[in-house]
Amino acid sequence: MTSSRFPRSVYSHGQDPDPRFSLANERTFLSWVRTSLALIAAGVALEALDVPAHPTARIIVSVIFLVLGGLIPVYAWLTWAYNERSLRTDRPLAGPRIGPLLAVALGVSAVVLAVGLFVG
Repeated sequence: MTSSRFPRSVYSHGQDPDPRFSLANERTFLSWVRTSLALIAAGVALEALDVPAHPTARIIVSVIFLVLGGLIPVYAWLTWAYNERSLRTDRPLAGPRIGPLLAVALGVSAVVLAVGLFVG
């Protein structure tokens, strides 16, 4: 029975779409999770390794990476659920709303780290 699948808020609506679309949605979710893991690893590595940057710059960039790494899985889950529900009910899919935030945060991180490397 379809309505017993988790999460019910997704699977209790509409009909099963073509499996290729659901699997593509799942791959996108997993790609966001991999991005999150990479950001967390980078944030930890900046503090764990002896990076020759100013300590304040290292901490700022590490915090940005760790916060993004914590937010992205939540975003990925919510987007997966929204898109899966949209596929099941023939509605348009959502665009990548976190893209601009991610681009700005990574750009700021690169600038802060570059300045920290020259100052440190």
